[in-house]
Formats: sequence, C-alpha cells, structure tokens
Amino acid sequence: MSSAQDPTSGSKVVDLGQRQDPRNERLGDLLLSVRGIALKRLQALVGTLFDNVDDALFDLAEKAENNAAQTQYFDGMREVRKKRPLVERLFVEQVTRGIGDFATGRSRAPRPADTPSSGTAAAELSLVDDSELEESLAITSMVGKAESRLARALFAVNQRLSVISGGNKVEDATNPIGPAMLGQALRGAMRELAVEVRVKLIIYKLFDRYVMGGLDALYDEVNAELVRSGVLPQLRHGVQHRPGMPAAGQPEAAAGAAHAAGGEAYLQESADLQAELFQTVTALLAARRGMVRGGAAQSYGGAASLSPAELLGALTLLQSQTATLPLPANLPAEAYQSELSAVQHLKDQLMGQIAQLSGEAKARVSGADEDTIDLVGMLFEYILQDRNLPAQMQVLLARLQIPYLKVAILDRKLFAHKTHPARRLLDALADAAKGWSEESDRDHRLLDKVRSTVEALLRDFDDDLDIFPRLLADFQTFNEAHRRRAELAEQRAAEATRGREKLQEARRRAAREILSRIEGRDLPALIHGVLTRPWANYLVLTLLRQGEGSQEFRSALQFVDDFVASAAPMPDEEARNRLRALLPQIEKALRHGLATVAFHENDVKRLMAELSAFYRRQLGLAAEGDAPDAGAAQAQAVPIPDSVEPITAIEEDTTELAEPRGDAPALRAARELKVGTWLELTDEQGVRERAKLSWISPISGRYLFVNRRGLKVADKTAQQIAAEIEAGTAVVLEEVPLFDRALDAIVERLRQAQAERQAPSGA
Repeated sequence: MSSAQDPTSGSKVVDLGQRQDPRNERLGDLLLSVRGIALKRLQALVGTLFDNVDDALFDLAEKAENNAAQTQYFDGMREVRKKRPLVERLFVEQVTRGIGDFATGRSRAPRPADTPSSGTAAAELSLVDDSELEESLAITSMVGKAESRLARALFAVNQRLSVISGGNKVEDATNPIGPAMLGQALRGAMRELAVEVRVKLIIYKLFDRYVMGGLDALYDEVNAELVRSGVLPQLRHGVQHRPGMPAAGQPEAAAGAAHAAGGEAYLQESADLQAELFQTVTALLAARRGMVRGGAAQSYGGAASLSPAELLGALTLLQSQTATLPLPANLPAEAYQSELSAVQHLKDQLMGQIAQLSGEAKARVSGADEDTIDLVGMLFEYILQDRNLPAQMQVLLARLQIPYLKVAILDRKLFAHKTHPARRLLDALADAAKGWSEESDRDHRLLDKVRSTVEALLRDFDDDLDIFPRLLADFQTFNEAHRRRAELAEQRAAEATRGREKLQEARRRAAREILSRIEGRDLPALIHGVLTRPWANYLVLTLLRQGEGSQEFRSALQFVDDFVASAAPMPDEEARNRLRALLPQIEKALRHGLATVAFHENDVKRLMAELSAFYRRQLGLAAEGDAPDAGAAQAQAVPIPDSVEPITAIEEDTTELAEPRGDAPALRAARELKVGTWLELTDEQGVRERAKLSWISPISGRYLFVNRRGLKVADKTAQQIAAEIEAGTAVVLEEVPLFDRALDAIVERLRQAQAERQAPSGA
C-alpha cells in the first residue's frame, strides 16, 4: 500500500469530497471565530493570573515557616518574572495547536504521561516522581471542579462544536477549549519554569481561581456566537443524559449509531423545537379565535376570504401612509401613546382599508391570516412594553409592524426559524438599542442608524425579502465599527481604574509600613514630616515600579527604621558613635529617595540644613546661642511643600473595599453578574443610564460599568449594586434575543387568557 492511504502520513493529502462540500468553508469560518474568541479571552485571563502570582508568592514568603521555604518562594518570584512572557506564549500556542488538531480531526483526550494506564504494573507506579504526581492531582482536581461547575455551558459548547466539526463526538475531555485541555496546556507551558513544586502548586491554584473561574464568559460568548450563526439555537442544556451516551439499558453500539447522524441531527432537533414553539403559538391563537367566535357572531362572516395578494396590497397602502409620517426626534408622551394605539388598532385599520378597496361593507381574512395579524400585533405590543428597550427605541421599532406583518404573510418561517434574516435584523436592532441612552449617543449615530433602517424598510420594502439581508449586513458593519471603537475606550477605562487601584493599594501598604514603625513614638516634627510625606511617596513609587519583593523596597523600609532610631535620645557616647556611623547612610538614602519623588533642589537643601542642625543637637554639637527652644521652634517649621500629601490622609477609607457579606437574593444576583451584562442605572435625580459591566477588579472586587461608547459610567461594589437592585434603581437587562423573549411572553399571555376564559365553565 502507498503511504498516501495512511491518514496520518501527510498533510498534503486532501479529501476531494470535503473540498467539494460548500458547507465546509462556513464551518471553517465558525471554528476560526471560536478560536478568536477563545484566544482573546484566555490571554486576558492568563495575564490576570500572572499579575497576581508575584503578590501571592511574596505573601507566602513573608509567612514562610523557615528560611529554606522563604528562599524557594523568592526564587520562584524571580523565575516567574523572567519566564512569564515565554510561559504565556507557550500556553497560547498549545491552545492554538489543540484547536488546530480539533479542526483536522486529530484531537485526543489529554493523557498526562505520568498517569498509569490500566495495564501498568503496580511496581511502575513507584517510578512516578512525587512532584509529577502532585501536579497531576492538582490539575485533575481543578479540571473536575470546573467541569462540574460549568456543566450546562460546557455541554452546549460540546454539542455545537460537534455540529461544526461534521458530527464528530465532542466530550469534555476532547473539547479544545475545555478545562481538561486548558489544564494540560498550562502544564506543558509550566515545564519552562525551573521552580520547586510548591511554587507550581500555587500557580495551579491561581490558575483555578483566575482562569478556570473566568471560563463562564468564554463559553457564554462562544455559545452566543454559534447561536447567532444558527448552530443549535434552541439547544436544551440537558446534562443528565448527553446525546451519544447510552441510556439505561441501551447498548453502546446503538448509542454510537445514534450519534453518527452528527450535525444534521442536531440541526434537525433545533428546527423541530422552533416548529414546536410556533405550533404552540398558532394552536393557542386558533383556540382563542374559536372561543371568541363561539359566543358571538363572526366579525367578517358572509364575505369571501381575501387572498394573500389582496391582503398584502392593503398592507402596502397602509405602509405607504405610515412612511409619510415623520419619525419623532424626541419622545413626548403623546408620541408613545400614539404608537401604542397604532399597534393595537392596526387590525381594525387593515379591515377598514380592505373594505374600502373592495367596496364591500364586510371583508374577511382566513383564520390563518387573522392569527398571523394577531401574532405580529402581540409581538409589537411586547416591543412597546419591553424594559430592555429605551422608550425612544420602542417607538422607532414599533413602526416596523406593517413590514413585519407582510413578511409573516409572505414567509411563515419568520416565527419558526431563528435564522430568518428579518428576525435577525430585528434582534440586531434591539440588541444595539439595549445599550442606548441620550448621554452615550450625543452624536445620534445609533439613533440615526436605527431610524434610517426603519425608514428604508417603510419606504422600499414591497414584497422582496432580499432587502432584509442587505439591511442586516449594513447594520452589522455599522455595529462592528462602533464595537471596535468602544472596545478601545473600554480598555483605557479598565486600565485607568486598574492603575488607580494599584496606586491606592500601594498608598495603603506604605501607610501601614510607616505607621506601624512610628505609632506610639514621640518623634520630632521634622522626622515625622519626612516619613509621612516625601518618604511615603517614595515607598509608593517603589512599590509600583519595583514591587514589594524588590531590594529597593526593603532598603526603603530599612531607612525608616534607621531614621526613627536616629531620633531617639542619645544617653551616652556609644549611642552617639552609632549615630555618627549611621548618618552617611541616612543622608545617601534620603537624597536618593527625594530625587526619585522629584523633590525640588532648593527644598532638598533646606531639609538637609534642618536635619544637619537636628543631628548636631542630637550629638551635643549645637552652636553657641542655639537655644533648645529655638531649635524646637525651628523643627516645627518642616521645610516640606504642602503639595506633598501626608500619610494620615492616605490611610482613610479602607473599609469601602471590604468583601461583601450576606446571602440576600439581591447580593447573590450582584455577585453572579457577568462581564458584558447590561444594566439600567437610575441616579438620585431620576436620570437613567444604560451601563455594561466591563471589568471586575481582581484587587478590590469593584465592578466597572461603561456606556455603549466604552466610557466609564460608574464603579461600584457588589453590596452597592445589590442595594440598588433591591431599591429598583438598578435593573439587570435580559440577554435573550428580542424575538425569543417576545415569543415566550406571547405563549404565556395566551395560556393565561385561555385559562381565564375556561375558568367559569369549569366552576
């Protein structure tokens, strides 16, 4: 046999059948999209992980039980700082390679080299290095915990990846962006770190916290992207019995055969679910129509039913009349009420228009068309009551009732198929409108774009459904350009907030270090002023630039100890000799610190002169006529500019960042908010603003909110958000697409109405 027949023998062998299948190009695009989302999210999460490694290792070093352990942690800090770029790059490369292997069908469940197979002799187990075993156990533990916590979202990702890979079975262990694969990618990258196993275990623990803990948003975004592309949009997130797994009593061979249908079976299941929902709606509408007409004369009896063409003609006339009405630039209450009335009475206007055109007193539409008219009416009534949409956007979108009624008559798939272009357009308009506010759209770009899209449909749509894909593509291009601009602004807002928090944390650390050394001591004003003002600033800068594990920071703290000791009384010559030996070190360190904080040269000279006089008095070398009282008065006039903030002001307000406590529903809801969630916030003046949760601080846990332009709106603690949710001044907006929410609400409304009508007869 030639080697070309071996599927693993060469990448140049191409399956011509695959190349001729036009679907493969789209599936490849979907995998590229998944890869882009995954790499972007994972790079950010791994960056956060390594941002916290240094602090964690330093804290452990400070609390180490002996010098050997402390040395291991400090060595680990240096090694991680040196190798961090390499480890991050290797991790991303391993993930990218895993996705590539998945795309080509070569992916396998990770099997660590140290994990004994079932056939391994017991004696071989003893050859496994203890440190390797500890790493394996750490990875197995965090992967198991993540897979359990993320079971629902992970199941959905598995099924959708199965669809876009041509029906190949995807499980947690073979998912290229699943916890198991990510854990092994980290382990491979960590081999570059020459550190003790205890340091590696700390990094694994932080990986669990910052990367595994942040996978929710990754899987939600991947699922949302694939749903938008029509991959299992109505998938039910069942996890007890996954497709392809044998049920009780079902042979495994049968289960495998059932899974062989692959992506087409899943897509068919999704289509069936959509059809089932639409059938539920139409059955409820038909039942309602029958019950209403059962007790009263039919409104349009005695006349022949209109054909769809006649119905569309009447709707086109009404549409042309609506197109001539100006769309409101702002929103007086009358405009809202006018639109609500127009939506509710469209059916009456339509029947009047039909009667006028036919010249008959009565006109009748078929039962199916009447149900369609009612269903579209309910859809747009829902839009006018949807809390997700600002009132201005509700009014604009309500104008689309007639075009969408025409679509529903022309193509019954509007309500049955989630990927229908008209449905996707309305969902896209509503999703963009969710984040709109007057403040965030001062240039009216979004408002004008939505208005122009509505006007184009009212003006140009007759019966050619191709207008919807064109308008959808145009709106998506507009939205994507805005999204890129907003993302840059979001990043700047997050970086600015992160910088401020790091500064505040450094100021608090500096305050604690200095106050712990001077509390309870009666220091001269000169010494106290130097420590609590310029030297405090130097400590802050050193923390931010060098880190608390640096030699420079330790030297700065040593200066504080020496400086405080130099102010103590000198009872004998031995103490004065020690001070004489210390003074050159004090002067050198102080001049370096003052230069670092850009202390003005004249202020440095004045300060050094004051310190020189102080130390002469300490050493008993005061000049003649320099009375003690005069020296004390001179020391009170500390030669430090007022612009240098004292340490006492830095230490204020540290309780605000405390970890939220309690288990109230509102607090749970606040803690469960995910990055990307939109809220409507109302301030004390009653002004409403739409804000997206953009970033959660790993330092303080505070939530950063931005508007749709990416500009900061607020940053709040979980407790503050919980209090606002309870008070009703913060409302979490729905993430489910508009059409889906509306259909669910319509079904519930129809069922409730049916139950109310049936109640008297059952009494």
